[in-house]
Amino acid sequence: MNILKKLMVTAALSAAMFASAAHAESIKIALVVKSLGNGFFDAAHTGAQEAAKELGDVEIIYTGPTKATAEAQIEVINSLIAQKVNAIAISANDPDALVPVLKKAMERGITVISWDSGVAKEGRQLHLNPSATDLIGKTIIKLAADYLPEGGDVAILSASSTATNQNAWIEAAKKALPTDFPKINLVATVYGDDDSAKSTDEAKGLLKSYPGLKAIIAPTTVGVVAAAQVVTDENLIGKVNVTGLALPSEFKKFIDNGASQAVALWNPIDLGYSATYLAYDLAVKKDEAKPGAELSIGRVGKITLDDDNSAPMADPFTFDKSNIEKFSKIY
Repeated sequence: MNILKKLMVTAALSAAMFASAAHAESIKIALVVKSLGNGFFDAAHTGAQEAAKELGDVEIIYTGPTKATAEAQIEVINSLIAQKVNAIAISANDPDALVPVLKKAMERGITVISWDSGVAKEGRQLHLNPSATDLIGKTIIKLAADYLPEGGDVAILSASSTATNQNAWIEAAKKALPTDFPKINLVATVYGDDDSAKSTDEAKGLLKSYPGLKAIIAPTTVGVVAAAQVVTDENLIGKVNVTGLALPSEFKKFIDNGASQAVALWNPIDLGYSATYLAYDLAVKKDEAKPGAELSIGRVGKITLDDDNSAPMADPFTFDKSNIEKFSKIY
């Protein structure tokens, strides 16, 4: 009996030690971005690290391809599956192409959410939109229309042609045109693939193809900088207004020099922070992602999932000469 008791005590101690060691291991959350070297995603990484510090047992693996393609992201995801991460939070380069590999990740017990640019419902548990799609679409047109009282021709310089968020915002913008902005004429939509050189070429092409162009709208932080630089270099300040979605820290000089009157964005730090919180709660607390579920995003607040298991984080915020200085020092 004494031997049996000793064996039982030893087994209990071993189990306790194992449980303690398992708990001591960090929860690995991979923040997968469209491409590395993008200031927007670097800011999101800062927010993810903030959330990890608050949660206390989280290791952030910040990763992504050098080129914004679905194929490159698939390679990254396969590597993360092999590393047996606990969760993947991805801003997708393609909504459908990533589904098979992300389904594979979920089959291996990995929590998968998308944020910023979504994945089709079959390939993730929930999606966190930066803001409401219709509101973003209307905002990017309004940013141009506010400085075109007589109306005029505008063009859109987007990221990749398969980017879920970009396409949704552009469709929402088009829907808003006839009723809310009847004097604004959208003449073209081109794609710079979130690549600075290609975005520059596309902006130059727009100006050449449409000499009467009044504004370039770029709902991408890479494209909006490229377009503003082209307008600056070609001495078109005051003739062509560049607007869209921009990081204040990257874009301040173009508000200062007049290449742009105003831009908008949500806080990418909050976006990375919120995505990390959601991934953690699904992976560790086993919160269920289902329509109508109310989920915490830490200090940012709460979200309520819709029928597609998606939710917006916050309204976009406008930056102009009155406030760009202040926010350029934050992100």
